[in-house]
Amino acid sequence: MTGMFSSKAVCLLSGGLDSATCLALALREDYDCYTLAFDYGQRHRIELNAAARVAHTLGAREHRVVKIDLRAFGASALTSEIDVPKHGSVDEMEQGIPITYVPARNTIFLSYALAWAEVLECSNIFIGVNAIDYSGYPDCRPEFIHAFEHMANLATKTGVEGRTLLRVHTPLITLSKAEIVRLAAQLGLDFSLTHSCYDPNDAGHSCGRCDSCLLRRKGFAEAGIADPLVYTP
Repeated sequence: MTGMFSSKAVCLLSGGLDSATCLALALREDYDCYTLAFDYGQRHRIELNAAARVAHTLGAREHRVVKIDLRAFGASALTSEIDVPKHGSVDEMEQGIPITYVPARNTIFLSYALAWAEVLECSNIFIGVNAIDYSGYPDCRPEFIHAFEHMANLATKTGVEGRTLLRVHTPLITLSKAEIVRLAAQLGLDFSLTHSCYDPNDAGHSCGRCDSCLLRRKGFAEAGIADPLVYTP
């Protein structure tokens, strides 16, 4: 992942499989990457350690963690005392928008990324959203991304002055989880750096039965690639 950088990019990085793959792809395309993670009151704060590992190992120019408190609003199993749903298979996952949806999370995260991009005079934001094998979150859909991109170009001083023309890159949005796993393998991503579970135990081991774990395990199984993460029995 070396070469002459063509331009800067702010990359949202949770430490999960999708965002790590997205960063690896941006780096392969010679973007000078500034990674951004959020300590937002999530129960799975261990993902912040994974984000830092991924950013350092892959070679991000700078990694920042922004602390915000979405527990102030709650209404999600990730930011309040609501049990994370567990299932035996992907087929048993809830239809519709699950309780692990965090209200307006990607809107908030992209707004912070937009602010940093404006300071950097950067025209590129990468986000690893996916609209195929995902939990049904409304802020992972192409319609949302297009609407945010349009708004972003109206909202900034650098945009109005013509110094930036922001593009929100979503290279994984139409890929299945298996396709993402295969792409990550091609990019040389070390899967052991990543973390996906919504409800890990105190040792950091993944539960294996939350929506995020189930989708990850399905992707690795269909890709025919071993997942190095430890799952609790």
